[in-house]
Amino acid sequence: MNNHASIQRLIMKIHQYWVYIITNPTRTVLYIGVTNNLKRRVSEHAFGSLEKGKSFTSRYFCCNLIYFEFFTDIRIAIAREKTLKKWSRAKKVALIESMNPDWEFLTP
Repeated sequence: MNNHASIQRLIMKIHQYWVYIITNPTRTVLYIGVTNNLKRRVSEHAFGSLEKGKSFTSRYFCCNLIYFEFFTDIRIAIAREKTLKKWSRAKKVALIESMNPDWEFLTP
């Protein structure tokens, strides 16, 4: 077995999770979630917001990524998501602005 193949297998075993915050176009609504594929999940929110559905993100057009954190343990990621959801809006805004002071829409 060559070294490159071993490295590829190791990379495949590393788990990747993100806690993220998305907002609507006017930046008035916040949604917090957790995923193992940030690019795909943000895309799902974007396409879901085009369809008039019953989900929170589609109802409020939340599909713009403004904040994210990376984790390798799903349990820690879920705990962080739950913690953030309990925070006041002011505390969430401070967190967002610590990474993204202008609330620019990010591309995963």
